Amino acid sequence: MTSRRSFIKTTTAGTAALCIPSLMPIQTNMNAPKISLAQWSLHRALFDGKIMPEAFPELALRDYGINAVEYVNQFYKDRVSDIKFWEKLRRQTDELDVTNVLIMVDDEGLLGDPDKKMRDLAVNNHLKWAEIAQLLGCHSIRVNAFGTGDRNILQSNLTDGLRNLVQLSEKLGVSVLIENHGHHTSDAKFITNIIKEINHPGLGTLPDFGNWCLNADWGSTQDGACTENYGPDKGVAEFLPWAKGVSAKSYDFDAEGNETLLPYPQLLKLVKASGYAGYIGIEFEGNRLSESEGIRATRNLVDRIWSELP
Repeated sequence: MTSRRSFIKTTTAGTAALCIPSLMPIQTNMNAPKISLAQWSLHRALFDGKIMPEAFPELALRDYGINAVEYVNQFYKDRVSDIKFWEKLRRQTDELDVTNVLIMVDDEGLLGDPDKKMRDLAVNNHLKWAEIAQLLGCHSIRVNAFGTGDRNILQSNLTDGLRNLVQLSEKLGVSVLIENHGHHTSDAKFITNIIKEINHPGLGTLPDFGNWCLNADWGSTQDGACTENYGPDKGVAEFLPWAKGVSAKSYDFDAEGNETLLPYPQLLKLVKASGYAGYIGIEFEGNRLSESEGIRATRNLVDRIWSELP
């Protein structure tokens, strides 16, 4: 697997002709939420080599006015042991006054692997990114609660792997967040039962607005074809009590700037009513709009709805 979701390079022609409110310049207001930019929003440009990964923080600030960033480890696999690289990136973000929020960790083994040795290896692989997160000043790493086997066995193995990881990460001052990413990881009740069993303040969630498909890898509901959807409002509500991050996933927008596949007003209402005070990460994953248009559309929509909420 070369990406954490299906990577579609093609986009529909004619996007430049669109003129909708969601693509207008970002506006600020007194009731604005804390916004971060998820690096995955630019995955096409990054995979195509149009953007260098180390330029991401400056680009987020310069092009989108966003001064907090969420990294994706896939773009730095060859840098995992390069301490000087991470120290330089930390200096760069400090000079820019950009906050490093978290690192999304993929493809580092199954934390719920039925083989204890492989499970322990996965923990160690993830721990390397927790050490990098500490260097950058990130508060968390985001992990996938992946594994195989019968639900009862899987729950036991995930409890073991996640407990070991969070205990080791605690020594670094870094939290471990679980994101809904398809199959059992998008079963919020199953995941929160594991969190309750481990009962560690360093273990939390990163509810994603869009990844609630129970019978698809990575859980994306982008094409509207998911036949077993846990429900974004239900899932987000059940994840929020443990949330240390929120991923404002978006796919597409109508002429009024509203997201067409996700119930954004209800989702943001849940987030605000919960008292969540952390960053809301913009994570555009659509294919019709350009990545730049999608980021701005998502930011504008979040700002608008948030300002209208009590």
